[in-house]
Amino acid sequence: MSISWASSAFLPKRAASPSFLPLLVSPFRNPNPSCFLRFSSSTPHNAPEQHAHGGDDDVPKQGTLKSGLYLVATPIGNLEDITLRALRVLKSADVILSEDTRHSGKLLQYYNIKTPLVSYHKFNESQREMMIIQKLQQGQLVALISDAGTPGISDPGMELARLCATNNIPVVPIPGPSAVVAALSASGLSTSEFTFVGFLSKHAGSRRERLEISSNESATQIFFVPPHKLCQFLEEASSIFGKSRCCVIAREMTKIHEEFWRGSLGEASQVFSSQQPRGEITLLIEGKADSVAEIPSDSEIEHHLKVLISNGHSLSTAVRLVAEGTSVKKKQIYAIALKLSEKSIGDDEQQK
Repeated sequence: MSISWASSAFLPKRAASPSFLPLLVSPFRNPNPSCFLRFSSSTPHNAPEQHAHGGDDDVPKQGTLKSGLYLVATPIGNLEDITLRALRVLKSADVILSEDTRHSGKLLQYYNIKTPLVSYHKFNESQREMMIIQKLQQGQLVALISDAGTPGISDPGMELARLCATNNIPVVPIPGPSAVVAALSASGLSTSEFTFVGFLSKHAGSRRERLEISSNESATQIFFVPPHKLCQFLEEASSIFGKSRCCVIAREMTKIHEEFWRGSLGEASQVFSSQQPRGEITLLIEGKADSVAEIPSDSEIEHHLKVLISNGHSLSTAVRLVAEGTSVKKKQIYAIALKLSEKSIGDDEQQK
């Protein structure tokens, strides 16, 4: 049977007194200021933290931040889920690159951060890159944030981090909220090993390939699913993983309507076929149990190879993909693939 749980945790309005709800820890209360990491550099940033943007003394300031690209994790819902170090960096930065300046503006306004925002998203990142590199080479401190969570994880930032690393520009991670880790920790599924898949392809063939690989892995599988595509995802996953495989649907985490739905893929497909949930969804599927793992027959391997080759993959790539999803040795799969190729050539000659 499926289990549904909803949390009453929500974001309180900022009160006049420094105290918030008892269960929420204010980021302005720091019993141990010495826990901050201190940065140093032979070429320190021009603006020390004592003169950080905004002039808000609520956030402790220590040391001097060095120039570089700072990948700053931001809240995935509740604005209080942000570290003191992240606030310190955002206040000290010369500029903040933001996926959506209007969305990020609410976070900065909440914490009285005056640092200029510049849009940086998948449609303009290639045009912005050289301008950003130039600023960094001039010794500026650039912070990158996404709409929620950690930049570069299913969000813009990977290419910029790679470009900075290539040009010997420091790339500094500022860890914090993560939908992947939050959902996994509360899911009740195995946390010893997991695979983060993220968003699936828009193309049906590619989606099926990825789901087939995931269905044979013993690790917990984690996906990001748009709410309007949840039904499609559950139908496809049920047919490949099996209807009895357990899943957890984490929705609107850290927000007022936070919910964790637990049950089988078959039950989930039935429940959500008649209702479309709202909000961000992180979906987890339990890994394949080793005790019930079955070695596929030659005909099953041949079928998987045919599907992959018909989708445009080369013979060697198809062999590799099948090998990744099964316990069968690659050499054995390759022998089956060669027979399939010879059979295909023979059929073509007969037709001529």
